[in-house]
Amino acid sequence: MSASDLPGSDQRLLTPGAIAALVALAVGALCMVLAPYMPWLVKFPAEWALPASRWIDVVLTWFLNLIKPAARAFSHALAYPMDWAQALLLGTPWPLLIALVTALGWHVGGWKLATLSIVGLGFVVASGYWVESMNTLSLVAVSVPLALLLGGATGILANEVPRVKSAVQTVMDVMQTVPTFAYLTPLLLLFGFGPVVGLIASAIYAAPPMARNVILGLERIETDIKEAAIMSGGSRMQQLFLVEIPSATTQIMVGVNQCLMAALSMVIIAAVIGGFDDIGWEVLLTMRKAQFGAALLAGLVIVAFAIVIDRISSRMAHERERHDGRVTLGIIAVGGALAVLAWLYLPAAGRLTLLVPVADWVDGALSAFVRANGSALDAIKNGAMFYGLLPLRIGLDGAVLPFTWGFQWTGGMSAAFLAVAALLGAGLAATGRLAAGLMLVIAAGVIETGIAELPWPFVLVGAGAIGWVAGGRKLALFSVLMLTAVLLSGLWGKALWSLYLSGAAVLTCAVLGGAIGLVCALSPLAWRIVQPICDMLQTIPLFVFLIPVLMFFQIGEFSAFLAIILYAIVPMIRYTRHGLVTTPPELIEAAVSSGATTWQTMREVRAPYAAPTILLGLNQTILYAFAMLVIAALIGTTGLGQSIFLALGQADVGLGITAGACMAILALVADRLVQGFAAERRRVLGL
Repeated sequence: MSASDLPGSDQRLLTPGAIAALVALAVGALCMVLAPYMPWLVKFPAEWALPASRWIDVVLTWFLNLIKPAARAFSHALAYPMDWAQALLLGTPWPLLIALVTALGWHVGGWKLATLSIVGLGFVVASGYWVESMNTLSLVAVSVPLALLLGGATGILANEVPRVKSAVQTVMDVMQTVPTFAYLTPLLLLFGFGPVVGLIASAIYAAPPMARNVILGLERIETDIKEAAIMSGGSRMQQLFLVEIPSATTQIMVGVNQCLMAALSMVIIAAVIGGFDDIGWEVLLTMRKAQFGAALLAGLVIVAFAIVIDRISSRMAHERERHDGRVTLGIIAVGGALAVLAWLYLPAAGRLTLLVPVADWVDGALSAFVRANGSALDAIKNGAMFYGLLPLRIGLDGAVLPFTWGFQWTGGMSAAFLAVAALLGAGLAATGRLAAGLMLVIAAGVIETGIAELPWPFVLVGAGAIGWVAGGRKLALFSVLMLTAVLLSGLWGKALWSLYLSGAAVLTCAVLGGAIGLVCALSPLAWRIVQPICDMLQTIPLFVFLIPVLMFFQIGEFSAFLAIILYAIVPMIRYTRHGLVTTPPELIEAAVSSGATTWQTMREVRAPYAAPTILLGLNQTILYAFAMLVIAALIGTTGLGQSIFLALGQADVGLGITAGACMAILALVADRLVQGFAAERRRVLGL
């Protein structure tokens, strides 16, 4: 008689998830027991780490110095088109430039887009930042064609040479996961300090979205079109440029839109290394001086540009209808007439500071509000830190202190806490949910210890176990090897700190964004309210998210936490709502006909079917959180982001590349794990 034949035995308890959780729990428990005797199980010895930063610094510095003359010549050449673009934009009368953009808005989108254009650019004029804004646009005007050329050529190469396609996609994954600041240090060594460096950084950052959309567009061309091009007798180049690329125009234009937005989101980052009199530099300068009214005004100028550019380029990508050309010419003519009047009677655009008193009023009102409500704001910040973030970072035994919680956490409390978790886990296991019970015990251990204090063997084994459940041996091996590289880099402690803060933000986004997405799926009215907010948040450059949190909570970890949530929550809302509303009608009808209530239908039918889509939203939220984590290092956080900024200030190429690579590895591992679970759910659903 086999074990499975015994009464009450149930092999289904030992699911892959239960086995993985059991292994991780055993390793964690062993580390806790042995830690007093083997402290290296908790803190990886510094002498065991490889001097990766020094090696990279030596090799890259030698290589960069070797190619520096050619790079400086290229930088010098790029300065000319940037100067020309700057002269053209500043030399064009502002009413005429506004009219040209408004005419384009009318031509592609009608009166709504024309109104948006004139209101958005009118706001820029009234802000007094017209000159700085044109300097910014001159950078975008040169970096975007460069990115389009680089990304388009890369996409075509990947399509034409299948053997390099996988390598190209891997490089693009790395480019989009490595923090932007990580490759600013080598760019500074190569091209020197100045606006052209920001231009090149923007082009590098904006090229991957273009390449991805070119690849996607060429892949989606119908077979009939390709066969017709072949039968026509044209050469391969003729087929590609006369048939296939025109057929993929819609998808390629989506890439142009994303390229524009990526370049615009880089303007403040470019200001860090460019020292350029543009709107990004104005945001940085006013933030450093704590002039939050002026910083908010300058940030809103970037938002206005982002919204106008996004809406016009999106409409050009998706809409084929074009509006009356006579109205287009009329708008341009009116703009020309107003330009003459402005030249004769009105002051220059840079001197129209109509909104500066508003910025001053915001500063005064903000100061008064903070003085009046400082204790309440401090209570919110301290409450979130002492009772939420700090225990997650260093554990209950380190965070629960008399001056915060009113009592001291003791070893007996730890034992009792873990014992209660074990009893609850045993209860879940008794109901047939062994994996859930084990995960509850693991979660309790993590909370008691703290994410930043976790033993490194437990983290490696835990990541491998999750990878094994999500995607099998290959994903498990990939996860372990990648995290081992971080461990050996000497930046393990900073990596765990970054993992803690991004993990806390992602968890908050998952709960809050998932709830908002659920409400929007149930209520069309709620979605009509939330959708424009999500649209606006997705067009705001990363740096601008720092301004409102600094206004109320000053520099610190809590402000960084809020900024990450503001930036990363949108994908969770959108994908949750989209997954829930796209459930096949026949499944919903079957549930309703069987007598299920709305919530039963949501829980038993819609949510399981939407799981792959929701997991994709979680994946995007994770990547957004890591992207914002580096920017948040500007406002007082530590971890890998701080190392990247230190490397930039010290021109330490090795540290910058190593810290950036570690950040990319964390994002890449999280990305692959979530994708693995999403693929498994799609397989179960037969999608």
